[in-house]
Amino acid sequence: QLQASGGGLVQAGGSLRLSCAASGRTVSNNGMGWFRQAPGRERKFVASIDWRGSNTYYEDSVKGRFTISRDNAKNTLYLQMNSMKPEDTAVYYCAVTLGPEVRSASQSYKYWGQGTQVTVSS
Repeated sequence: QLQASGGGLVQAGGSLRLSCAASGRTVSNNGMGWFRQAPGRERKFVASIDWRGSNTYYEDSVKGRFTISRDNAKNTLYLQMNSMKPEDTAVYYCAVTLGPEVRSASQSYKYWGQGTQVTVSS
């Protein structure tokens, strides 16, 4: 089970830190990622990290603003979001990949969290 938290309301230019705690199984051998879904839009890739935390991959619009990280000892994934924009408003989902590497395609992920709402006001 994946439990995402840390969402909320923030002004443009502000920051939020999302967390995703895994329970019931270890995820330290799997890549993990964040996706987001805005109202009326399809779910889209945001960022991914490999099993060791040594390799990351970002969607272009969040590069330089968002940072994905993980703590395998705590079985937890993070997403630090800085310089936020109104277009970052969405429900954010964490997920675990089928293998150990970074992945951007949603079909490469096998476990999904329930989502946490992020709203950025202008």
